[in-house]
This record gives sequence, structure tokens and C-alpha cells, in this order.
Amino acid sequence: MVSTRVLSQNPPLAPPPAPHAPVNTGHQGFEFHHGLSLLNGWVPQVAAFLAVFALIVALVRFNRRWWLVGLPICLAVGVAVAWGSWMYMNDEGLASDPAPMLLWVCIGMIAAALGAIMVGFRRGPWWQTVAAVLAVPFALVNALIVLDQWVGYYPTVQSAWAAVTAEPLPHQTSLASLASLRNTNVGTGRIVPVDIPETGSHFKHRTEYVYLPPAWFAGDKPPALPVIMMIGGEFNTPKDWVNSGQIMPAVDDFAANNNGQAPVLVFVDSGGSFNNDTECVNGTRGDTADHLTKDVPDYVESTFRVSNDPAEWAAVGWSMGGTCAVDLAVMHPELLNTFVDIAGDLGPTAGTKEQTIRRLYGGNADAWAQFDPQTVMAEHGPYSDMAGVFDDLTPPKRQAEMYQKYAQMRGPAKDDDNAGLGGHDGVMDTGEVGAADTLCGDGRKVNMTCWVNTAEGGHTWQFASSAFTSALPWLTARLGLPVQNQS
Repeated sequence: MVSTRVLSQNPPLAPPPAPHAPVNTGHQGFEFHHGLSLLNGWVPQVAAFLAVFALIVALVRFNRRWWLVGLPICLAVGVAVAWGSWMYMNDEGLASDPAPMLLWVCIGMIAAALGAIMVGFRRGPWWQTVAAVLAVPFALVNALIVLDQWVGYYPTVQSAWAAVTAEPLPHQTSLASLASLRNTNVGTGRIVPVDIPETGSHFKHRTEYVYLPPAWFAGDKPPALPVIMMIGGEFNTPKDWVNSGQIMPAVDDFAANNNGQAPVLVFVDSGGSFNNDTECVNGTRGDTADHLTKDVPDYVESTFRVSNDPAEWAAVGWSMGGTCAVDLAVMHPELLNTFVDIAGDLGPTAGTKEQTIRRLYGGNADAWAQFDPQTVMAEHGPYSDMAGVFDDLTPPKRQAEMYQKYAQMRGPAKDDDNAGLGGHDGVMDTGEVGAADTLCGDGRKVNMTCWVNTAEGGHTWQFASSAFTSALPWLTARLGLPVQNQS
């Protein structure tokens, strides 16, 4: 189910993007990607069959002592490890949303297979020992696929392999090769890895990437194209929108149907490392905000000759990145006037307000207020040309009930200064529920034009990709480029 709500004091600057369809996060009937799917189809089914078959062969033995002693020990080990893993994840806050029960079953299968090796070694036929040994990697692969189905991080075998082997991104080329492509028909755009100087922030970051559409290469010098800053989730790499979000086929199709014209996309690094939750603020975990508002615009404008008009800059973010997109826009209207917040929170968060102030800002409450979007909007006053889209998640009823039970079992957020570091989270990702209406309502009071789209689905990269591709035509038109009929 999808819906769109317009919250604006003035007539809309442009029609809102068409609401995206309900997102199936990796189950039957949903085709999101190209390649061998890790989210549905025969690969997960074969992995599950091999894991279960090998474990059954390893555990089923025609020996009375085995049934009375060996098998109960293996099953007890499996249950204990599964339960312990569940408790550890809850205690450490390694995930915000509850994992599917199947994940804990798969973890238990790994432990049971290890138990079969240890307890049953030399107590059965050789082929059962071999089956037990094979059951461990089979069960491990199956567990990893179930984990991936939960978060949608790697939609295909190809995307997982590309991440493991650090393969180049689609159409990737070097900065040095761009001159040779000038004034040529490149067909599709190019992605360029860049090492942006951190002179304005001293924020240690990873390699970032810039997508240049075909129109950038036309003519003797690059046109001053608009820019969209692309920000990933809490635990991320700059490649995630491409590898996990798999947005480039849609971007290529859009540019091809639009005479090669599309915004430049800048895939930024908001963390500096995979497990550093900065929330895009300046604080104890790095001056990320300065990197995104000083280093990135200066470098992209000087290197790629893009527009420096704030009306032609936008930020798009997913999950934590959605919170960042709103924050960047309302804090820096002199840099960008447009944003898309996909399942973001009410503001930068690392627990309760008190915990957030301590963890992100070293106890400085004034710094918290400087980065709180509601406070910023109220103090800024009317904006002259600010517009944004909030894509909000409505969990299916069954999932919402599971969230509630999960929160009750887990109790209040742990008072842990490591939340958001080293894989620790400690915050339920249900913080985005209602945030869109609240932020859009506050934005309306200061002359912001905004829309709230809601769709039923999971907090996955597939939802993020669907929301972005739905918004792309609107973004392109909003940033000043003509948009051809995309039908």
C-alpha cells in the first residue's frame, strides 16, 4: 500500500514523485536486479537444501547410544548457540530491527554440525564424518544468505563477489582518462573514483565516487550540471548505492531516455570506516559535516565544473543518510535546496537525547542543538526555496507486532558509549516511524515545500533503491534539467 501526502503552505513547486510500489525484500515475485539472485530463486533454495541434507546425513545414525547421547548433545549445542547468539545480538545492539527466526535456526545448524564432528568423530561411518564436515560450510553459507535476505545488502551473487574481490564499479574509469573521452559519445555514463582532499574538515575518509552522465562528455568543455550527493546508511561504504542499491541500471536507462542528461551523482563517505556511525555531524567520531559541506562541494565543483548554484544541488540519503540529507539541507541552504529522506530518523541519534549528546558530541548540548533539524528550522526562519521528499516505511502488521515484542524483550537502550562504533547500535530503527510527518510539518512552518510518501516494506536496500529511482525524474526537473517522457 502506498500513499502520498503534500504538506506545504504554498502551491507545490513540482508534482511529487509517483509513489513506489510495495517493496518485496527478497522473496518470490520480486525482480530488483540483474544476475543470480541471493534474495530469492534457486540459489538460496539450493543452499538451504544442501545445508539441511548434509546435516541430516551427519546426524541420523543407526546406533542406540548415538540417539540417547550423541544426538541430544548435538541438538543441545545447536539450541544453546542459537539462543546465545540471539541474546548477544540483543545485548550488544548489533541490529536495530529484529532478525528473522530462520537466521537463528541457521546459526543453530552450524553449531549442531560442529557438534556432530566433535561428538561423532570415529563413532560412525567415514561418510557421515565427511557429511558433518561439509555441513559446517554449507550451513554457514546458508546462514549468510538468510542474513543477506534480511538486510538486502547483496542482491546478487555478482554484487557479493564484486565486494569480496573489490572489483571496479560498472563503467568505472580513472580521472586521468576523462580528457580522452571529452566530446565523444560515451553511450553510458562513467563512474570515477576520487580522493577528495580533507583540507576543510581533516576527516579521514575512504575513496569516494562520482558518476558523470553522458551529457557531461558532450562538447569541448563540461556543462555545469546539477549534483546529487548520495549518502548511505549507518554502516556503509561509498560503493553501497551501486553495489547494494543496484541503482545504476535505472540511472543509465533514465539518462538514455533523457538525451544523456542527468545529474552528477557523488557517492560520499559519511563514516570513514564501515562501522563508524557519525550521523553526519561534527563530533567525537569525526567532522563529517565539514567534509560533506566543505571538502566535497569544493572538490566536485573545481574538478568536474558542475554548477555551484544551491538550487542545482540536492542530497539523497537512506536510513541514517536520510537523516543526513535533511540536516544538510536545512543547515546549509546556501549549498543545497533539495533533499530526499528515505526512512531517516527525526534527527541524528545514538540512543536517547542524553546518550546522543555524550556519544556524538562529547557532552556538548549546544552542539546537539546545532545539528538537530527541528531546532535548526525553527531558528532559521522562512526558507526561500527549500523542497524535499520523505519516503517513509510502514512495516507490515505482522512485522510491526514483531518490532513491539522485540522492543519489550530488549528493554531500554543500553547505556553504552560504544553504540554506533565497531558494529554496536543500541537504537531501534523504528525511530523513523512518524519522523517524516513531524519534520515535514515543521518544515511547512518555515515555508518548506515537502511531500511524504509511505510504502509498506522492510528496512532494506531494495526499499532505498525503489524510492530513489521513483524520485529521480522529480529531482532532475527540480534541479533544472529538462525531463523527457520516461514511459
